[in-house]
Amino acid sequence: MERTNFEKLQVYQLSEKLADGIWKVVLVWNPFARDTVGKQIVRSADGVGANIAEVAGEEALWIIAVSSEWPVVRYMKLFTGLRRAYVRGLLSQAEVRKLRVLVEELSPKLNAYLRSVDQRAKAS
Repeated sequence: MERTNFEKLQVYQLSEKLADGIWKVVLVWNPFARDTVGKQIVRSADGVGANIAEVAGEEALWIIAVSSEWPVVRYMKLFTGLRRAYVRGLLSQAEVRKLRVLVEELSPKLNAYLRSVDQRAKAS
């Protein structure tokens, strides 16, 4: 399958890598943990990439700029969910280190992407 334009973006690829890493971690949790915090962080992680794809294909960028589904909102929900999972003993130190590398790499790229989208929206 040929990649679309948003799939070529490094920020999108990182969001997929993080979402897939979280998925693998959550799969082994007990049913209660998976059904509560697990579903929340998987949805949030998947939503970051989905929102990046939506913004990349959106003609009326100003609509996205005021939307509660803006990628950074999903990112913050994800970050909060990961903190809850760690505090509750669902994530090991090794898992935290592995995911933290991806989170720390994604964060500045997501901010830069959002700034560029905001500039395009203002120019429209």
